Amino acid sequence: MTSTSPHTNSGAPQRFPVVVVGAGPAGLTVGNILRAASVDCLVLETETRAFIEQRPRAGVIEEWAVRGLERRGLADTLLERAQRHTECEFRFAGERHRFEYFELTGRHHWVYPQQFLVTDLVREYADVRGGAIRFGVRDVELHDLDTDHPSVSYVCPDTGRREVVRCDFVAGCDGARGVTRAAVPAGRARVSRGDYGVGWLALLAEAPPSADCVVFGVHPNGFAGHMQRSAEVTRYYLECPPGDDPENWSHDRVWTELQLRLGAHGAPPLTEGRLIEKRVLDMHNYVVEPMVYGRLFLAGDAAHLTAPIAAKGMNLALHDAFLLGDAIVAYVTKGDGSGLDGYSPACLDRVWDYQEFSHWLSEVYHGASSGDPYRAGTTLARLRRIFGSPKAAMAFAEQYLGLNTDG
Repeated sequence: MTSTSPHTNSGAPQRFPVVVVGAGPAGLTVGNILRAASVDCLVLETETRAFIEQRPRAGVIEEWAVRGLERRGLADTLLERAQRHTECEFRFAGERHRFEYFELTGRHHWVYPQQFLVTDLVREYADVRGGAIRFGVRDVELHDLDTDHPSVSYVCPDTGRREVVRCDFVAGCDGARGVTRAAVPAGRARVSRGDYGVGWLALLAEAPPSADCVVFGVHPNGFAGHMQRSAEVTRYYLECPPGDDPENWSHDRVWTELQLRLGAHGAPPLTEGRLIEKRVLDMHNYVVEPMVYGRLFLAGDAAHLTAPIAAKGMNLALHDAFLLGDAIVAYVTKGDGSGLDGYSPACLDRVWDYQEFSHWLSEVYHGASSGDPYRAGTTLARLRRIFGSPKAAMAFAEQYLGLNTDG
């Protein structure tokens, strides 16, 4: 919510140069960058610390993003614990096709679940760098964003009193359903949307991985995905109708479909186990342009949502955070506003590139199950091209790894 002034029952205003709304990867990375440069900020989070450190989310981090964290002193634990992935596997038409992208590019992926990264970032921000953070806040409101004296107010969970924080900038990092995206007035930003018309049943199985890499199954029954999360837990996806009820998918039905869609000649059966998470994700995207309104700068899912089709969401959030954190530091410490002026265009270059790749990859994943023989035929043609043409393979690898844009 945005308004022109805080509520009258608020306490004496606090003052921070920057208020960061949201303690996810984007918000905590911005906070850490600011603290490293001795720029004070306050991070506000509606959930508890225990919740955000345990909430399961994406796990694939591109190499450029890890190097960006490493340069900022934020990757030590990640580099010790993360899995290094150098290849993936496609299974279609009953056969297995290995895609060795490290051999093509010399680059790789890291697999590190988002809750692990959030745990590292909040520890570094709050415990090591002494950053101010408030957990469990309620009813966050943004005020006077189109002036040079914005503020943020919230209800303190301990006292029930509305607190007011004066600031120079607000970083909106509170996700797709947060208040910061909603604070941009109608007509001040364009929201572009894309709906894939499919759902994914997202599953966590208490079972060891059944392959040594990420596996994508392209099958007439629907897409299936296998992603290792740990030695004991595996992430699976199953294409399903959008809006489907997870309760429609019994334990037996889930494993029957996974075995079928990920089955291929020479592939061992999947190791089955108890399903500890089961939810349906409707595959859709959106982009907010520009990502700035007055003194509000949106980052991560508050500015753009990328369906998990290409595993790009956390990477885009980190890219935004690097640019925004560095730009605010340059403005506060040197009076250089060029980074803030160019923030939205610089972010959107990579955002749209990743959106386009997600759109392309969706056809690869879902064309075979579309019920349209034409789409199914073009899907198989795309897959055969990747594995039959070195140039097509390189082009795919560059997009898969995020190497094809300098944005």
